[in-house]
Amino acid sequence: MKKLFYLLLVSVFTFSCKKNVTVAAEEAKPEMKPKTEVNVAYPSDTIRLSNTITLNATATYLLKSDAKANSTGYITHMTIRLGDRISKGSVLFGLQTKEARALGNTINKLDKSFRFSGTTTVVSPATGYVVMLNHQIGDYVQDGEILATITDASSFGFVVDVPYEYLQLIKTQNSLSVKLPDGNSLPAKVAKVMPSVDAVSQTVKVLLQIAKSSTIPENLIGTVTLSKSTVYGLSVPKMAVLSDETQSSFWVMKMINDTTAIKTPVVKGTETDQYIQIKSGNITTKDKVITSGNFGLRDTATVKIKKH
Repeated sequence: MKKLFYLLLVSVFTFSCKKNVTVAAEEAKPEMKPKTEVNVAYPSDTIRLSNTITLNATATYLLKSDAKANSTGYITHMTIRLGDRISKGSVLFGLQTKEARALGNTINKLDKSFRFSGTTTVVSPATGYVVMLNHQIGDYVQDGEILATITDASSFGFVVDVPYEYLQLIKTQNSLSVKLPDGNSLPAKVAKVMPSVDAVSQTVKVLLQIAKSSTIPENLIGTVTLSKSTVYGLSVPKMAVLSDETQSSFWVMKMINDTTAIKTPVVKGTETDQYIQIKSGNITTKDKVITSGNFGLRDTATVKIKKH
């Protein structure tokens, strides 16, 4: 019995020692920090940064001309439809007075070779598009009544509501372009500035004239971008710059080696859609800054650069 007891005691002691050695070995292992996968980029000092403002521009015809009846009578024929493009002087309508119709029928019955009609014609007062038709063949109209409305192609342009503080800026632009919703851009120039300011919005209407307008519908909205200033300097991709909730302090995550990124405070300058100027901060064109995966990283974070 004593031998059995001693054997059990030795077995328990041996198992306990092995367990303690295993626990100690596990505790001695270094803690593995999780690595966040990131993309990096180098800052640049050759990018042109423009501080811009974008305004809406609405296609419009400043002038519209009315084709009016030149006598009282019936519309006997018309050569236009809504949306047609016509030239100045083109015949639009034919009119015949009530008296001429009655007299003409009587004369024609007496002498068919005379062919009296008593009709007059109405011509287009301008070159442009037919935007309104008020009558059709057979209608009886009064002298001076509006039969159709034609846009004046020479008055076409884009109207921009420009805040008054930017009025001189748009006047001094050497070249302007109107960007259309389909991605195309049209060269434009300032043609006219309206001599009044909107009382509520404090904006001035400015007419931009373009070279070609035949395919642009009225009321189409484009955009005009004005450059307020242009600078060159150290800049980083926009996604590299982080900020606090109050947008009062900014920083980038800079790589100090292949696996460690540190928080580096910076002062922002001019900002575009893709880049931000760095006015001051401990970064150079030789440093790598994190452009994705940087959100939420703490100072001295362990990261892994993605391979492309």
